[in-house]
Amino acid sequence: MLRPRRQHTRPRVGRRIAAVLGSAALLAGLTVAGPVPTGAAAIGAAVATVSPAPGQTVGVAHPVTVRFATPVTDRTAAQQAIAVVPEGADAPRAGSFTWLDDRSVQWQPAEFFPAHTPVTVSVGSFATGFQTGSSVVGVADLSDYSFTVSIDGVVAREMPASMGKAKYPTPIGQFTALEKQRNVTFDSRTIGIPLDDPEGYLIKGEYGVRVTWGGVYVHSAPWSVGSQGYANVSHGCINLSPDNAAWYFDTVQVGDPIVVQA
Repeated sequence: MLRPRRQHTRPRVGRRIAAVLGSAALLAGLTVAGPVPTGAAAIGAAVATVSPAPGQTVGVAHPVTVRFATPVTDRTAAQQAIAVVPEGADAPRAGSFTWLDDRSVQWQPAEFFPAHTPVTVSVGSFATGFQTGSSVVGVADLSDYSFTVSIDGVVAREMPASMGKAKYPTPIGQFTALEKQRNVTFDSRTIGIPLDDPEGYLIKGEYGVRVTWGGVYVHSAPWSVGSQGYANVSHGCINLSPDNAAWYFDTVQVGDPIVVQA
């Protein structure tokens, strides 16, 4: 199932930060005193936040999100200023960029990070870092009605599962655990099904691990235990028994990969 401006008694002209994102694009709105930064220093000064947070431990497929203080006009240069480097690597990791809005860009690694490894993120002169935990990879097999979790390359648990029925198929591909919710409400209206429809539902669920922002979760589904391992009967989510869902919830970290295969 399935975001002080100093008051002066006399007018005063503030100096604008010249945020040179590779070229001479101005990021207006930030007033500073002293020399105007340029190049890498300007890009670093323009960073508002970076996720994951400094020192945070995350899964091995966790994306990096950079939010700038003001709208970015030269997106290519901003992307070129971002480097993500696991400890021990001799070059930045390859990845793809998606702009979430005019200030925020998300970088997705092309390959999983190594487990148990510090990762440095630099944006021009700005630098931060995070840590990966164990590599916890969940694989949902639609035809085998199973959900298998490997930890650091070793199968830790194979679980019977039930995925989306023909009318509401579970999307196939590689995903990332987006968030964890111990208690979650599943509302069919979020996927366009009215509550008074025969397929409608409003259910209190447990141990939800979000797979997509469109409403797909791995979660506890005591109502489908009889079908788990035998048939796909959900509205797109990956259904597990309460015990298995609790185990996965306690094991997975935000940023760990979830693969759905036919």
